[in-house]
Amino acid sequence: MSERSTEFRSPARPIEPDIDRIGPTRRPEERPVMYQSWRQLLFLHWALPPEVVAPLLPPGLTLDTFDGRAWVGLVPFTMRGVRPKGLPAVGFLSDFHETNVRTYVHFKGRDPGVWFFSLEAANSIAVRIARAWFKLPYHYAGMELIAGAQGESFAYRSERRWPGPTPATCAVRCRPKGPSAASIPGTLQHFLVERYFLYSTAHGRLYRGQVHHSPYQVRGADVEGLDESLLAAAGLPRPPEPPLALFSEGVDVDVFRLKHVEP
Repeated sequence: MSERSTEFRSPARPIEPDIDRIGPTRRPEERPVMYQSWRQLLFLHWALPPEVVAPLLPPGLTLDTFDGRAWVGLVPFTMRGVRPKGLPAVGFLSDFHETNVRTYVHFKGRDPGVWFFSLEAANSIAVRIARAWFKLPYHYAGMELIAGAQGESFAYRSERRWPGPTPATCAVRCRPKGPSAASIPGTLQHFLVERYFLYSTAHGRLYRGQVHHSPYQVRGADVEGLDESLLAAAGLPRPPEPPLALFSEGVDVDVFRLKHVEP
């Protein structure tokens, strides 16, 4: 399936002004528990009616919308140098491909973050650790990333192996374009990519994690082919419109401990 992406041309505008979206970008005072580098990220997003997405959220979280619309994302990328604080990175454990399906939420009008419907990773040990430590819905998948010789194009592929549901696959090709720049607060682009909280659940309890990194340097991308069933596996419809597409070479990330969120 070949399709072109829709470019981000959203002007700066107030979005849910009661929610602080700048505070979360500041580094927490506590020490990180893990370090990661996220590389060659492709952000694909579609707008959906809030009433379609909201029922899929756990109790305690509220759908975060932009201009009255919910957004769902499909984000393939590569993890590099994943390591706990105080330990070195170990090649086969620390470097692997990943793809996540997400939407955007907040908790009682604060701490805007990400709700992951699923996360695919090409490392079975990392999947087990992330499911246990961060209580995130990770799945082991066979994955590959093929980059053009000059970094002019990228092809991502993923096929879920366990746990289900299956089939859950993704194959996408993109061609980044234009100069890279940080997102402007108040724009749709900033709303979608600059997220520093994540939420997860386990045994009926809600948890919040936090990361810190420099702002993404992002640019547009043309999507030259997209065939995926990850959204459907998560219970989400995929709109017929082409996705909004952004590309970033990546960021270095500090990861902070997961905390129980009091209701």
